[in-house]
Amino acid sequence: MMYKEILIRYGELSTKGKNKKDFIARLRENIRYSFADLAPLKIRTERDRMFIETETEERLEQLMTRLPKIFGIQSFSAVASADKNMDAIKAVAHEIMAQYTDETTFKVEVKRTDKKFPMETHDIQRDLGGYLLTHLDQLSVDVKNPQVPLRVEIREDAAYLMAGVIKGAGGMPVGSNGKSLLMLSGGIDSPVAAYLMMKRGVRIEAVHFFSPPYTSQNSLQKVMDLTNICTQFGARIRLHIIPFTEIQTLIKDRVPANISMTTTRRMMMKVADQLREEIGALGIVTGESLGQVASQTLQSLTAINDVTSTPVLRPLLSYDKLEIIDIAEKIGTYETSILPYEDCCTIFTPSNPKTKPKLEKVEYYESFTEFDELIEKAIRNRETHVFPRKEAADKFADLL
Repeated sequence: MMYKEILIRYGELSTKGKNKKDFIARLRENIRYSFADLAPLKIRTERDRMFIETETEERLEQLMTRLPKIFGIQSFSAVASADKNMDAIKAVAHEIMAQYTDETTFKVEVKRTDKKFPMETHDIQRDLGGYLLTHLDQLSVDVKNPQVPLRVEIREDAAYLMAGVIKGAGGMPVGSNGKSLLMLSGGIDSPVAAYLMMKRGVRIEAVHFFSPPYTSQNSLQKVMDLTNICTQFGARIRLHIIPFTEIQTLIKDRVPANISMTTTRRMMMKVADQLREEIGALGIVTGESLGQVASQTLQSLTAINDVTSTPVLRPLLSYDKLEIIDIAEKIGTYETSILPYEDCCTIFTPSNPKTKPKLEKVEYYESFTEFDELIEKAIRNRETHVFPRKEAADKFADLL
């Protein structure tokens, strides 16, 4: 096996100054968590890169397949090593490039960190490139846009060779930028909002409002499946299921139909805000997109926000539906999100909801009902589930 390790490049983490080591430590532990089924992993970190040792081709393949989903990684490459002499470097380079059996363009790039190495950078490029052209007929040189850039790094301990760079997920390691509570409906939007917030380093816990018998066990299972999918990006997620039937039926009975959706969203926000405080989250995340539905006009959002002073993070606010669907398909949540099971936001939907609700009128109709006691009861009676549901994931739970 020629490849002995995987080189991970940090990208944005490289700009973090004095806090950089904390971001790198978080990325390292997220990788350990995501690959708990392959434990133990041998990981070493340097200032601008990280290395994962690979003992078998099977492990290498598993790592290369799953690393693109881990936030905080700009790019990565499989790396082979050679002794620091040109004969050894040529032999490893030949083995790497011989894998490309069709006509392939390439270019040799050299970085000579060890300045004591007897050959200059340009001499290494010419010597190695000429050797490969002589011994592998399928290769030709393209210095501007090669199909395979063969990179050689001459370091103090050895020479390292890599062919090709695989793009990572970018962003920040999950957990490096605090924790927020996601309002997870089961539709297309909220899992995408979770993805975008996790990409910026925010750890997510989720709250789902469940209204049996109006919403079914199938709808609840869909939300659980979506939560589980979102864990693939490097962190576990706790899902809090709020019994919402009592509050929702009371809204239906006591609040005029045309503003009932606004009140429903306000009560959800109140529940989320109290739960957020209990779990120590710093913000509330929603999948709302401006103007997409009646409850997402600027006037509606203003009325909904009025019940809390907590930051409400809406990463999809300026996205249109097609853009959101594109991301959902990319991250693997779309097919689950479109399963035809009702959620509590779609039951009791009025035929003519107010798109510009007046806050004073909404507060007036809500004043006839004591919702606070019901909110506390719903939070007290919630169910909490931890995802992913696999034994291996618990091995590093204490690190998260």
